[in-house]
Amino acid sequence: MFLAASFGFMSVTANAQQKKGEPWEIPAEYKKMANPVAADTASIKAGQMAYSRNCASCHGKTGLGNGPKGRMCKTFPGDFSDAAFQGYSDGEIFYQTKFGRGEMPAYDKKIPDTDIWNMVNYIRSLKK
Repeated sequence: MFLAASFGFMSVTANAQQKKGEPWEIPAEYKKMANPVAADTASIKAGQMAYSRNCASCHGKTGLGNGPKGRMCKTFPGDFSDAAFQGYSDGEIFYQTKFGRGEMPAYDKKIPDTDIWNMVNYIRSLKK
């Protein structure tokens, strides 16, 4: 019981030491970009699989920013379920995933655009 409580405290402490990310500078064309992939069950499932392979280690299994690699970052990876993140347009989330910045890697040469759009659809399903 004590071990579990201690581990929980350490996790909270590690996140408290992380800085909040600066606002993203996203080109207008991406802010307005519509998701060309319908957010149906197949897309969300494909997005979840791609997310699990590429994103969960930092952003956590449910997008709370608590993945094992994410806890080691200087900048908090972000909470995909919160209203501020969910307020991004689909194109803005696509841009962040495709081009990255700082500790967030760019996936433009690693993940096809269709898979990124599927991940956007999955990330939308994480909304609180």
